[in-house]
Amino acid sequence: MQMDIQKQNHYHPSPRDWSDQVIYFLLIDRFSNQLEDGYKDAAGQIVQGSTPLFSPGDTNNAVQAATDIQNWENAGSQWLGGTLKGIQSKLGYLKRLGVTALWISPILRQRPGADDYHGYGTQNFLEVDPHFGTAQAFKELVTAAHDAGLYVILDVILNHSADVFQYNTVDPTTGQPYVPVWTGATYPVTGWRDPDGLPSLPFPAPVDPPDMDSAVWPRELQADGAFTRKGQIVHWDDPQETTEGDFFGLKDIHQGTGPVDEYQPSAAFQTLVEAYKHWIADADIDGFRVDTVKHMDPGATRYFASAIHEFAQTIGKDSFFLVGEITGSREEAIRLRDETGLDAALGLADVQGRMVDAVKGWGDPAGYFDLFRNSIQVDKATHTWFRNHVVTAFDDHDLVRQGKSYKARFAADQDGQALELAILALNATTLGIPCIYYGSEQQFDGKFPPKVNPQPTDDFKADRYIREAMFGGPFGSFRSRGRHFFDESRDSYQELGKILAVRKKELALRRGRQYLRPISDDGVTFWYPERIGAGRMTSIVAWSRILSDREVVCAINTDWAAQRTAWVTIDVGLHSAGDKFECLYSTDQNKVGSLAAAEPRNGMAIRIEVPPAGFVVLGP
Repeated sequence: MQMDIQKQNHYHPSPRDWSDQVIYFLLIDRFSNQLEDGYKDAAGQIVQGSTPLFSPGDTNNAVQAATDIQNWENAGSQWLGGTLKGIQSKLGYLKRLGVTALWISPILRQRPGADDYHGYGTQNFLEVDPHFGTAQAFKELVTAAHDAGLYVILDVILNHSADVFQYNTVDPTTGQPYVPVWTGATYPVTGWRDPDGLPSLPFPAPVDPPDMDSAVWPRELQADGAFTRKGQIVHWDDPQETTEGDFFGLKDIHQGTGPVDEYQPSAAFQTLVEAYKHWIADADIDGFRVDTVKHMDPGATRYFASAIHEFAQTIGKDSFFLVGEITGSREEAIRLRDETGLDAALGLADVQGRMVDAVKGWGDPAGYFDLFRNSIQVDKATHTWFRNHVVTAFDDHDLVRQGKSYKARFAADQDGQALELAILALNATTLGIPCIYYGSEQQFDGKFPPKVNPQPTDDFKADRYIREAMFGGPFGSFRSRGRHFFDESRDSYQELGKILAVRKKELALRRGRQYLRPISDDGVTFWYPERIGAGRMTSIVAWSRILSDREVVCAINTDWAAQRTAWVTIDVGLHSAGDKFECLYSTDQNKVGSLAAAEPRNGMAIRIEVPPAGFVVLGP
């Protein structure tokens, strides 16, 4: 592959520490089409457009009849029209929220004619998909984000391409072609797909004359042996099958061979690495989120991490960020991150699930907080690995941990709607680099109804419901259409902005050690909050972040019906009786600035009040 990279005189430098950042993850097709009316631009000026702002009365306006429901659901699986220019128009919205880094879904060209709006089915690794805009539009977005003080992390795919060829497998009984499943065997191929999706072009011969709408690009990926050709994955927990098999119709790229220390990358994999170097140099991006690391050879991941880190250093990006999607346990994530050289892990199911249960009251808070303090189990010093090596989130575009029969955002039920700010606050002020999934600041409530007999393809059907459009269109959130959601007056947006401002000011909230704190109703008997019986736990959940000699105390109230008051234990070695803690933030604005005095209870404690479904932060 030939690349002509014009290096700029100056590249945007990497952040000093990624744990200081707040990431916002968006799907380009679902975020903005730049047609919204009444949103504020980067300068805070009102912009006129054609799509009105959503109001509560617009809920369900797209599903008034049976045919409407079907049309709305169908729209969710198709291209809707979000663009790179649309993202650029909302940088002010994101900046004022307190976001400091954008994680943008894949921008590269998808197979023509396919509804791969999500961007994970790449057909050309050197072009921007025309649905999103142009390479120039992407470069302008990155430049504008840098000018606004935001970093840009691009989602990249190394494991697979789009459905760019068809297998030559025919059922001998019916004579009909079928998609084979993984057995370990290599299957024959009918041909590369042409612009109409038909397998009419010779395989594996390069497409001649060149047709950029056919097969896969760059040309090196058309060579014999570039793809494993072993059929689709059925057993998702089988390491060999998940590494060699296809994601449904998406085609698995041959990465290389050998153990990690002696790994030999394939020519195809080296081509992908060079392609992604091109995007770093050409667009000045600051990091990659690496898709489906679970389905890659560890040696391939290590090769990519080393090559990208080294290249980024040559242009002054000494802390270019590589965060890998490593679904599963944190022990496996830590092992894989250490082995491969990735900077951070994302997608840990126990972090997401236990965070949700702790806030909704369906699990003991210790179940979440113990993930970060069990240093013996993960063979790491307390809190150091989790501070800047884990990206934490509670909602995302896949929600793999929820399976195939049901998927839903946090706010899909009554408890979630009431407690959305509480989980946003918990995520922002506990260990890890917080990531906000687009629409959470507007309390999006997407959910897929449960299925009695789920089918493999239900996974893709379920995904659409948690990928609503921010800009309205035919598939807006709250089962709406034709309404946008860039509402900076919404309480959840404003309060999250205030919380992120406190996080920015308080270094302890970004880098400090973390401790779940015992609480007490009477100041005599203290306990860790826990769920008792079959119902929800309704309680204050309090924790401290300590950096050097500064302790900052945070607390949520999982009771969304009533205010709660409790004594909260603080570090007796750092505080004396009479020391004052100031309320730095409360969802009850009247409490901000109020003081709480340390008293010798359970060592040392302060008394705090937390509003219903609220959040407070206190510092000395």
